[in-house]
Amino acid sequence: MNTYLLHPHAWQQLNAWRAQLPHALLICGQRGIGKFALARSFAASLLCEKRTDGGEACGSCPACNWLAQDNHPDLRLLQPSAFAEGEGGEAGSGEETSKKKASQQITIDQIRALDDFLHVGTHRHGARVVLINPAEAMNRAAANAILKSLEEPIADTLFILLSNEPHRLLPTIRSRCQSLPVRRPAPATAVAWLQHAGIRDGEQWLALAGGSPLLALELSAKPERVLLDSLVSQMSRGVRLDPLAAAALLDKTVKAEKRPAPLKRMLDWAQKWLFDLTLASEGLPPRYFLAQAPLLQRLAQATDTRRLLAFNRKAIQCRRQCEQPVNSRLFLEEFFLDYARLF
Repeated sequence: MNTYLLHPHAWQQLNAWRAQLPHALLICGQRGIGKFALARSFAASLLCEKRTDGGEACGSCPACNWLAQDNHPDLRLLQPSAFAEGEGGEAGSGEETSKKKASQQITIDQIRALDDFLHVGTHRHGARVVLINPAEAMNRAAANAILKSLEEPIADTLFILLSNEPHRLLPTIRSRCQSLPVRRPAPATAVAWLQHAGIRDGEQWLALAGGSPLLALELSAKPERVLLDSLVSQMSRGVRLDPLAAAALLDKTVKAEKRPAPLKRMLDWAQKWLFDLTLASEGLPPRYFLAQAPLLQRLAQATDTRRLLAFNRKAIQCRRQCEQPVNSRLFLEEFFLDYARLF
């Protein structure tokens, strides 16, 4: 099952815009629902030279062959270098690359590198597409630079901005884009997609991913599960938790991670665990950790909703802190000490 088929209504809307294509699209929705695959499929259909009746790329023309090799001359993808590295690509080779930490931002140098691309004729005399993923990763200088291109549309050029958090974009950027909100697919559709991808227990993975099927698929793979399993193994200890030992273990796991923002991702999972624990304290079923429902119920008996709500507020502050440079060991020690006090 093609990923973009998870969003038939969004695909229908994109096809409807072909007759009068806007110069910029903002495709927004929660992480892991398939926005990038949707945008990539639409870009491929615009560049394809033998598009099907359904508006899909044919997959066999020269343009589609270039796209399959990530080498189409009329398509540019702007994303943080940490994304390329985290998705299995290599930022480079040699001693210089190993010393330089991959950026989690889209920089102004990446925007400036578009100048020649935007102001030279297209190679196949058709459309030209720029994908920016995620758009909120642009730093202020990069956002101001891309704004100039959005204010002065270039013929036959489409900017597609993807965003998990559109409120973080400059209002002037949002106002110059045609917005396309993408909703989570229906659970039955998402579970069927996961089963087609060979994932067992699709309902549990989908719940853990907050209804995002691509995130569920990612979680079922080993890289993310190392971080998640390490966290859950400690937070499930309750009164038996040794905060300093837990911090040492998670700090080692975080530092061994090669994917971007491991500390922030760990806090995301911790907040979901706390949310389910709060539900359990009120006798309600979990939303995310379905497989751990009995364990959450037992842990909830050793605390109360008032303390859990207070720690949930603390976790929100912790998540903001971990977006800044912090000493991960000290950060985790404070977090687990506060968590242990719940019990």
